[in-house]
Amino acid sequence: MVRRRPLLLGSLTAAACGGADPRGTRSGGEGANAGQAPAGRPERRFRFASLAGPVVTHENYRGRMTVILLAATYDAGSQVQARFVESVVRRHTPRINALMVVLEPPQNAPLVEAFAASLALSYDVAFADAATIAGEGPFPGLHHVPSLLLLDRDGREVWRRLGLVERGPLSDTIRAYQ
Repeated sequence: MVRRRPLLLGSLTAAACGGADPRGTRSGGEGANAGQAPAGRPERRFRFASLAGPVVTHENYRGRMTVILLAATYDAGSQVQARFVESVVRRHTPRINALMVVLEPPQNAPLVEAFAASLALSYDVAFADAATIAGEGPFPGLHHVPSLLLLDRDGREVWRRLGLVERGPLSDTIRAYQ
């Protein structure tokens, strides 16, 4: 049974990644929302309190593609996804930005700081506002962890995915949209 778990996780991850198409053009049910940017490639405007102190906004990330990870300190999948994003950021620097938006209130700052420090993240970490935590706000429909969004150079959402996305498929997706 222990040997089957990695295979099951790999199968679930492959299904969550949308198979071979890095643009995630599958359709139907919740997968349509998870695999495609909403119609019209909306610009995602946001303003969040940063763990480092200053506020981060959509303007901070203009000019480069941006990976946004929605995560939580209590979720093991968020930890794994944060590591995958770190690996991809290092591979694609300086062509991309990354931001982890923690779906927890700022009162959890000590937990978030320990979480980010334990992972040695090189990218920004910010706190979601109440609307974002509820699945509203700048990323409508996303309040599950981990979740990923990819914004183009103009801040328009081009791709989103609920659940864990491995390094390879994430890197392929970034290349497909560059």
